[in-house]
Amino acid sequence: MTQPALAKKANVSQGTIGNIESGLRKRPRDLLAIAEALNVSPKWLETGDVPKALPTKSVANVEPGPEIRGRVPLISWVQAGAWCHAADPHPPGQVDRWMDCPVSHSPSSFALRVRGDSMTAPHGHGKSYPEGSYIFVDPERRTPVNGDRVVACLSGTDEVTFKVYKNEDGRQWLQPLNPAHEPIRDNFHIIGIVLGKWEDG
Repeated sequence: MTQPALAKKANVSQGTIGNIESGLRKRPRDLLAIAEALNVSPKWLETGDVPKALPTKSVANVEPGPEIRGRVPLISWVQAGAWCHAADPHPPGQVDRWMDCPVSHSPSSFALRVRGDSMTAPHGHGKSYPEGSYIFVDPERRTPVNGDRVVACLSGTDEVTFKVYKNEDGRQWLQPLNPAHEPIRDNFHIIGIVLGKWEDG
């Protein structure tokens, strides 16, 4: 197929075809349109690393999800507070829901539903954890490095919070992603490191 014919079929400019062929520009929208016109995989068109052919004549907009590495209980913030005063508390009460976890985790891991907006990042500032999303927490991982997302207990209380762990020149604090909230500089100890998040619908 000639460049003009392909450009017409994909509804892109001939210059776009030339740029892609020479490696100058590979915008996802253009790649999808051209892949659909050629009935090939957009990933193959971009990298050549996957099979060229598609299982169907349309370009799929989905791909296989992550491998599930086990299930963890969804618990309440009150139940999470049980970790404040015990290194290995008993399983956290009655579990109403088990969640598939796509990352490796210890048998003690659990999920929490995010409350409030302190971990909602400003628009365009990387990862954000809006209220209602779920986080996976591994309490067997308690040695965070600067920038890790953690669940921590404020010393002398059962109050559990989810923040970014900060450590600079020996000073430790808990930093929210939302600049409308103040950092927590009170004493705390780590309950577990956050492995990731999942947003429901």
